[in-house]
Amino acid sequence: MSPPVAAGREKESNLARLLGSGSAGIAELAVFHPVDTIAKRLMSNESRLNSVIFKDKANVSFGRKFVSLFPGLGYAAGYKVLQRVYKYGGQPVARDYLATHYGKDFENAFGKKTGKAIMHSTAGSLIGIGEIVLLPLDVLKIKRQTNPEAFRGRGVLKIVKDEGFGLYRGWGWTAARNAPGSFALFGGSAFTKEYLFGLQDYNKASWFQNFIASIAGASASLVVSAPLDVIKTRIQNRNFDNPESGFKILTKMARNEGFSSFFKGLVPKLLMTGPKLVFSFWLAQTLIPAFDGMLAKR
Repeated sequence: MSPPVAAGREKESNLARLLGSGSAGIAELAVFHPVDTIAKRLMSNESRLNSVIFKDKANVSFGRKFVSLFPGLGYAAGYKVLQRVYKYGGQPVARDYLATHYGKDFENAFGKKTGKAIMHSTAGSLIGIGEIVLLPLDVLKIKRQTNPEAFRGRGVLKIVKDEGFGLYRGWGWTAARNAPGSFALFGGSAFTKEYLFGLQDYNKASWFQNFIASIAGASASLVVSAPLDVIKTRIQNRNFDNPESGFKILTKMARNEGFSSFFKGLVPKLLMTGPKLVFSFWLAQTLIPAFDGMLAKR
């Protein structure tokens, strides 16, 4: 007789988690990279909209404008796929650990249903903080999207050699953004499945239920993390030789641009980047149990 599964612990295999999250990352990159470029450029903008989005291609044909929205695709591929594998595949591992060692503590503190959802949220937050290990790829991607002049003809290896730990600039702000953002992402999804759909096993959610839960989680994550995301992006899009601290950027934004500047790009993110996050999160939540079922039949 197999041992009982700890409360809140799902039963999908790690291989299924890897395949599901990796597939979601690849699909997201293929569909949404231009949208991500636009959002990052809007968050960095200080000039007219057309020149912000298309940079030096503002006055060329539509086809060349569209192609200009794919800068840093190589960095984006490495970053996005690894990020989704780490985040969507890693959160269940962290969740299983919490369920095994602290499941009863969550249940006693918050009740059975709420405790399970908060445990999912906490696992997501812990994984979100650890995401800073991928920060150099994110930095290179954002610089390609918003400030390509920062490369000045240097290749990746030359930049890594020259900048070293400078590629982790803004890591504290990134962790501060990811902790509540990932908490809200996985928590919004878990609470939706728990209270809206009454699911005890989240892996049994239908495509539609996963879709609605992903919308709730993604929307909550984007709103919660928006101010810190703007600061993080501005730290990362600076020239390598002209860095600026997050606190200095925060002070300048508050003084020169006002409170609303901390939510710059939020509407485009909700309308465009939001669907990107919903798409990948929904796909990962759907594919992981699907792959697990396929692998179990082999």
